[in-house]
Amino acid sequence: MINMENEIRDTYNTIPHPSEGYFKDKGSKFYAYLYPVSDEEEIREILQKIKKEHYSARHHCYAWRLGQEEPRFRANDDGEPSSTAGKPILGQLVSHDLTNVLCVVVRYFGGTLLGVSGLINAYRQSAAEAISAATIETRLIESTFELRFSYNELNTVMQIIKNENLNQTKTEMMESCMIRFTVRKSEAARVSKLFDDIYGITVKECGC
Repeated sequence: MINMENEIRDTYNTIPHPSEGYFKDKGSKFYAYLYPVSDEEEIREILQKIKKEHYSARHHCYAWRLGQEEPRFRANDDGEPSSTAGKPILGQLVSHDLTNVLCVVVRYFGGTLLGVSGLINAYRQSAAEAISAATIETRLIESTFELRFSYNELNTVMQIIKNENLNQTKTEMMESCMIRFTVRKSEAARVSKLFDDIYGITVKECGC
């Protein structure tokens, strides 16, 4: 029998800090900026900031990816010929398997047209330079569970938490007990069953 748990992807790659790259071709200068981001509002704020700082630049092209398991994405050519800027930038994010990132490439036109292939190469290389300068981190995709039980089961629960090295994120000890914890996604089903098999303990996955 195939062990499906081994096929569960529970890591993703991202960056902890911004980085920069630079590329020049026939007088045109390409400044690439790579940022860690968490949502589209943050992306909009960064884009506004860059456009303000580089107000005299001809183009501010970008691509982003958000999400851990099935990232959503967007690419923008900002006036360059279709698919010559945003897609090459996005291609670099995909080829390095990066998510929760935004890459913006600012172009100052040098007076000489680069052509379609030249533009694609310039935006791809600019993004690649920024990625090369970045610190790439591999992080865990985790599932969050909530346990509810009485004080009679407290010692058993805490023993499992200790044995499995689970990360407690919230604890309430009142008339009854509630503990939330996170666990690596590939281990989620096994760990959940440890609690589910014990009478008096209810366990449910939550998006908290």
